Amino acid sequence: MNWGVFEGLLSGVNKYSTAFGRIWLSVVFIFRLLVYLVAAEKVWGDDHKDFDCNTEQPGCPNVCFDHYFPVSHIRLWALQLILVTCPSLMVIMHVAYREAKEKRFLEKYGDTGRRLFPDVGKKRGGLWWTYLFSLLFKAAVDIVFLIIFYIIYPNYRLPLLVKCFLPPCPNIVDCYISRPTEKNIFTLFMVVTACVCILLSLIEASYLIGKRCKEALQARSERFNRHRSGTLIHKEAGCLPPGQQEACEVGVQVFHGIDYKPATASLTSSSPCATSKHEKVG
Repeated sequence: MNWGVFEGLLSGVNKYSTAFGRIWLSVVFIFRLLVYLVAAEKVWGDDHKDFDCNTEQPGCPNVCFDHYFPVSHIRLWALQLILVTCPSLMVIMHVAYREAKEKRFLEKYGDTGRRLFPDVGKKRGGLWWTYLFSLLFKAAVDIVFLIIFYIIYPNYRLPLLVKCFLPPCPNIVDCYISRPTEKNIFTLFMVVTACVCILLSLIEASYLIGKRCKEALQARSERFNRHRSGTLIHKEAGCLPPGQQEACEVGVQVFHGIDYKPATASLTSSSPCATSKHEKVG
């Protein structure tokens, strides 16, 4: 299996991730992928060959091994890492789709300064939902595999001795696995790192949702302030004559006949609007 493909995939999505996402990538690279490639494959490489039973009955060791170890740790971890990295591919594909759409727009209308996406990699609109779904999917995959491991291997531990009585074994047979303590240590390590990845994914999802809610509240506050400012301007227009004030408030223009004479205010009036900005007292 070519794990370099997944390494390049995770490296490419790094520039579209938040700080929590970059920490998640580091944990996957160093504590899961590298440990899997360097150590885990060698530890579980001879699990079937070194499975010894105190019988020479043909087929008995194979049946016992299949019963107690239906799926190898190493193959489950490989499937888990593949599924965990797939959402990163989905984010990269969405960004590539945006880039292609932006390119077609520029080819059609030219470089007029207009852009479909001011920043194709910025998490807005559909890309925000894609990124959020990828986080929840990664957390769900790790949780499901932790449950599968717990069901197959209770307490995530391998026994030192297994007793098998399945046919064609002639009686109760004692079987021993290779390096159970070392395998238990690696199993515990992979379980802890999976839990850390789940926690980081949920924290990043909460951060994205909280940031979006904060931006929505700020936009709502700005709209409220603009509306309030417009209301104050209309109130200050109350110094106009009644007909003009009503027209100003409803936003229409009033036309009068040729014999209309606008009302004039006394210069000695105490109103702050008594002196018009078009008059100058010498």
